[in-house]
Amino acid sequence: MAQVGQRRALITGITGQDGSYLAEFLLEKGYHVVGMVRRSSTESFERIAHLRERIDIREGDLLDQLSLITLLHHVDPHEIYNLAAQSFVPTSWEQPILTSEVTALGATRLLEAIRVVDRSIKFYQASSSEMFGKVRETPQSELTPFHPRSPYGVAKTYAHYLTINYRESYGIFACSGILFNHESPRRGKQFVTRKVTDGIARIKAGRAKELRLGNLDAKRDWGFAGDYVQAMWMMLQQPKADDYVVASGQTHSVRELCEIAFAHAGLDWQKYVVVDPAFVRPAEVDLLIGDASKARRVLGWAPKHSFQQLIEMMVDADLEDIKER
Repeated sequence: MAQVGQRRALITGITGQDGSYLAEFLLEKGYHVVGMVRRSSTESFERIAHLRERIDIREGDLLDQLSLITLLHHVDPHEIYNLAAQSFVPTSWEQPILTSEVTALGATRLLEAIRVVDRSIKFYQASSSEMFGKVRETPQSELTPFHPRSPYGVAKTYAHYLTINYRESYGIFACSGILFNHESPRRGKQFVTRKVTDGIARIKAGRAKELRLGNLDAKRDWGFAGDYVQAMWMMLQQPKADDYVVASGQTHSVRELCEIAFAHAGLDWQKYVVVDPAFVRPAEVDLLIGDASKARRVLGWAPKHSFQQLIEMMVDADLEDIKER
């Protein structure tokens, strides 16, 4: 139960990478943290197992409007962080309708619930650098036009513009964080950074002989998820709601990722990495690199971990994990 005067935050997607780091951060700030999960969820609670005694788990579903309205009445949150989504780009090609329902319309239902229940609730929408897609300029800022190149990117773009609409039309304190790629030891194994670090652990343990990857020349702006969730909170503490790019401002290729990760484990990446056309996207996004100068200037936010520190942290965690297993 929340204590009198204690701030209450509701996090959708709390079982995910960002949700778990944000929950930790908000608990440190003294918040009463409520996590929304689906009743039928097959999601693992592994990422928040260490927090289960300190957070309140409630049922709700982004596909069910009434469940969201009921949840807001029960929880009475001061802040909502909408991190839930079908967030894996390749899956969005296989399940474009579901991706739209959860990622685009899910955000709409949550904003509608705020409009109906309590317009004073502050809202954070997890926007994505995938909205830029076929980029019009480099680096990308809050003013760069969007040209998404996947159903996921399109769904995030819809949710982003709707967040702006509810802010401008209803006066709701609604912010979007346009986060560039952010990783951690809690990243899902289907994402390339974790696929690489988990693959290295398997190779070191003798459980695999190779690592199959797609486009080694694909470049991304990668940062540490633990740093990026702090920017989400900072946005909701401002006097005025606005949108911010959150990024490291540096770009690295998948090849570079392999070089650093394998070297940290004492391996030569070229002996193990196999390029497999099956892992190349139908439409690859161009050079994604974020201009986070507004976040630095207005929020006072800056990443604390370098790309190399991030990758080495992930390699160490996966080597440790495979040892324990």
